[in-house]
Amino acid sequence: MTVQLRGTGAILRRSQVEREVGLKRSTIYQRMQEGTFPRPIRLGERAVGWRASDIELFLQNPAGYRVPCLDDEARDA
Repeated sequence: MTVQLRGTGAILRRSQVEREVGLKRSTIYQRMQEGTFPRPIRLGERAVGWRASDIELFLQNPAGYRVPCLDDEARDA
């Protein structure tokens, strides 16, 4: 099943992410620390957001999701 949240390059704010994935703030941040939830990107001094594409990838396999290693990303570039 393919999940399509938004157009290419869309950024989701925390409240949108919570609704889309069905997790609350504390669980999202706990899973980020564990490496099992996508990391946000900084939008400003006090604002973050998540790439819709990262959330879509997470939703394909929430139980098996792991944050890609930076070495993997550098090798793919």
